[in-house]
Amino acid sequence: MENWLGRSLKHKLSLLTILAVLVPLFSLGLLSYSIAEGLSEEKAKTEGMKTLDLLQAYLDNMVRDVENMSLFLIGNENVQQDLQARQSDLRKQTSIISFLTDLAFSKPYISNIVIESNDGRAAYSIRSVVSSGLDVLRAEDPEHYDPARKFWSTVYRQDSSLESHQVLTLSRPIRSTKKFDKPIGILRISLDQSIIARQLRQSELQGSGSVVLLDADNRIMAGPPQWELNRPITDYLPGLPAMAGDGGSLTYGEGDGRSTILYRSLNSADWKLAGVIPFEEYRSQNRYFLTLAAIAVCIALLFVIVVVGFIVRKVTGPLSSLTRQLRHAHPDEPLPVLPVTTIDEVGQLVISYNRLSAKIANLTEEVKRSESLKKEADLLALQAQINPHFLYNTLSSVQWMALMNQDGRTAEMVGALSDFLRFSLNKGREYCTVAQEFSHVDSYVKVQSIRYPDRFELAASVSEELLERPMLKLLLQPLIENALLHGILKRPELGRIEVEAEPDEGAIRFIVRDNGVGIPEAKLDALRTLLGRRMLPGLDADTGGDYGSYGLRNVHNRLLLHYGPEAGLHLDSAPGIGTTVSFRLPEPSKEGEA
Repeated sequence: MENWLGRSLKHKLSLLTILAVLVPLFSLGLLSYSIAEGLSEEKAKTEGMKTLDLLQAYLDNMVRDVENMSLFLIGNENVQQDLQARQSDLRKQTSIISFLTDLAFSKPYISNIVIESNDGRAAYSIRSVVSSGLDVLRAEDPEHYDPARKFWSTVYRQDSSLESHQVLTLSRPIRSTKKFDKPIGILRISLDQSIIARQLRQSELQGSGSVVLLDADNRIMAGPPQWELNRPITDYLPGLPAMAGDGGSLTYGEGDGRSTILYRSLNSADWKLAGVIPFEEYRSQNRYFLTLAAIAVCIALLFVIVVVGFIVRKVTGPLSSLTRQLRHAHPDEPLPVLPVTTIDEVGQLVISYNRLSAKIANLTEEVKRSESLKKEADLLALQAQINPHFLYNTLSSVQWMALMNQDGRTAEMVGALSDFLRFSLNKGREYCTVAQEFSHVDSYVKVQSIRYPDRFELAASVSEELLERPMLKLLLQPLIENALLHGILKRPELGRIEVEAEPDEGAIRFIVRDNGVGIPEAKLDALRTLLGRRMLPGLDADTGGDYGSYGLRNVHNRLLLHYGPEAGLHLDSAPGIGTTVSFRLPEPSKEGEA
């Protein structure tokens, strides 16, 4: 990871920018999730309390309706008269039962209406009661279920001749309207518990939440099917705190089993509505919000990565190109020019690089020119040290003395040496014609043929059209000298050296070929590697080595200095067969003729 970051500015900028955006982005996502979590719980509580308010209104209306109905029945004239009559009036009883039946059918939640006289003489009911659990409740709590007082019962089973119902009953004494302190009967209006339970189940709380109707002792009067009636709610919610006041909310339980308890007290009865919402419902909603937040963060992250990658690539692209060019740049080649795409700091850096590249190229050319002029100046200084007239006069005197002594071979050798030196000095000029270069080779061969008689022969071949073409002087003689000393003279047989000059697409190609001992493969590879360089090491004789590498380097460097990188020597050799050295002058020199 450290290497991955350390090697690339683009990687550093990308990582730091993405982290700088990602941390606030994740923080915002977590904050949004936390807010959504709180809002979902608050929303569930608000909607739950609205549901309880609607149920409270529904039950209050039902209870008030039953209360008003009971008052209406207690004060009914027919009921009062029949309960206080000495004898029962069948017609009046039939009328009362018919009235009760019509009244009950208009209220679907009424299961039964029963009117009994205190003396047991008269009894009216919608349905004939076969058995009733109210007697059991009265036996368990005689004070609450005292017939002489008004009360609401808890849920009990009431069996009639046709069906059985779970009911809860309003019971109140009937007193004479004329003598208020005189009890004359009992009125019981029973409500169908299934109607109330169905209404509670149809009320929508959050998810799997449920609503429970409790009596004054927090016993279950209606609720979920799996909760048994008349049992304390603490049997299902152990340790439930007291639900104080007319309404509110509290948290029940711990951990994953937590629930929110909403409650609301009825105004018309000592009952309480309780809503139970498991925290799992909030968690499911929170998971939905979390999924949405995660998707939003991922989309934003992808967008950030794309944008950051684009911006970083725009910023570091020129720097990467600059680094790549500098890394792969060859010391002997000019630095390439990079395109300028912006004018910002990076663009200014690229502009400075291009200026520096041009400056380096100019300095390199100046150095090359200075070195060339220096070498030419050294050569001119060497030539100036030699007085041509003194040298030529001395050689003429030696030649004349040899002729006086009838020593023709010495005279011929001295004459050829005089011509050789005259051409080498050439009044300080660097260029000559092809014909003059071949004449100089001929003078050199004459001197060496006298020194090494019957050891070699020279064959020169040059096209007529090339004889007057200008060229750099002293290029062929060092190559012929190498061929003679390092190839021909190392074999006992008569050797042969061939020199050719031929046109080559407007240029001139020179070839020096010998049938000497050749060059071993390892040494040939070393020489080719040496000649493959643009400029060879300095012309120090101590680094000349075998096989004429000193002479080869001299000619090779002069070709590169005067004709550019297209010139230079090419070497081929095979042990026991011979060696071939060639070079090509790209175009004729125009700097003058010999």
